Amino acid sequence: MAYDASEEEFESMVVDALDELPEGIARAMDNLAVVIAEWPDDDLLGRYDGVPLTERGPTSYGGVLPDVITVYRGPLCADAHDRADLAAQVRITVLHEIGHHFGIDDDRLDELGWA
Repeated sequence: MAYDASEEEFESMVVDALDELPEGIARAMDNLAVVIAEWPDDDLLGRYDGVPLTERGPTSYGGVLPDVITVYRGPLCADAHDRADLAAQVRITVLHEIGHHFGIDDDRLDELGWA
């Protein structure tokens, strides 16, 4: 039960997930980088590091490095049955982490089917 996508194929899946975002959501994202890494130090498929938009003040947020969403290729490929399954899991992972950027917690993301 693994689908070993090449780095280029995996990157394409991440880009596709980002391209599928509604225009309003994509425009609302601010100071955010999306990167790909092989394996996390813990049991994660993706990770959001930063200050969610809901916690940024008009005067208290400035001059900071971008927030970072990391999508982990290794565990996603290891859990995928085939290419379509991997693409779907990449999409869910990207949406989940973008949800954190917008201040949505794990319980609500689970309710939305993005957990």
